[in-house]
Amino acid sequence: MSRVAAIQMTSQPDVQENLHIAAGLIARAAEQGAELVLLPECFAALGNRSLAAIAAAEFGTKRPIRRFLAEQSREHGIWLIGGSLPVPRVPGGKPMATQLVVDEQGQEVARYDKLHLFDVDVSDRHNTYRESRDYDFGNALVCLDSPVGRLGLSICYDVRFPELYQGLRLSGAELIVVPAAFTAVTGAAHWEVLLRARAIETQCYLLAANQTGTHAGGRQTFGHSCLIDPWGELVAVLPEGPGIAAGELDRGLLSEVRQRMPIIEHRRFAPPASPQPVAKESNQNE
Repeated sequence: MSRVAAIQMTSQPDVQENLHIAAGLIARAAEQGAELVLLPECFAALGNRSLAAIAAAEFGTKRPIRRFLAEQSREHGIWLIGGSLPVPRVPGGKPMATQLVVDEQGQEVARYDKLHLFDVDVSDRHNTYRESRDYDFGNALVCLDSPVGRLGLSICYDVRFPELYQGLRLSGAELIVVPAAFTAVTGAAHWEVLLRARAIETQCYLLAANQTGTHAGGRQTFGHSCLIDPWGELVAVLPEGPGIAAGELDRGLLSEVRQRMPIIEHRRFAPPASPQPVAKESNQNE
């Protein structure tokens, strides 16, 4: 079996303070035996309006958040997934909501740019969310091999689009990660049911790391970071407050669920079309 952990945070605009808090939680997860650790969406900055400056630094030579991920991975000998941080694709370009996967040597082994941006109205004090004002859309599925199994990447609002998860399953995913900043209102209504549905229909483990509590500007997030097994059962959950939701991946259970109910072989419809891959990030500033 392999142990994985989701980090739950109440991130604020201060990048350095967020990274300090994240470091402590990552260390705890590693001490508990986690081989792969997932940080939530916007873990390094939530509500920070200097987004363009943060993105430019992460594309250039300084890369403070990316260096943090590399250092933490090497220090603890774990695979670490940065839930999302702003990184453009080209110099001076609009930031993407980027998820980075870093191996135990501190090397970035995968990048996923969020496909579905949160442009919705919610009945909370924030009221209107328009993520596309700040970020550009990603356009590629990402699935890769890892020490804990074949890994599929997604972010937050993606969880409402089952065709993305079907694409990841057809790419061989066994564990799908969902870092998020799910609002308190939408989380109470839909968080668990959506995650369990994606786990059941893909027959994958889902590891979800959410933000929790009250953030700058009064934004409230739902928490309930969790690990869900391929039968849709909660393996671990952290309802509120910063901390860790950790559990074991049982490859035997994964195989049994898929063998007893071979839904991939029973499909009657064509698989969803995968978005076209994006161009590789330019290295001219490095």
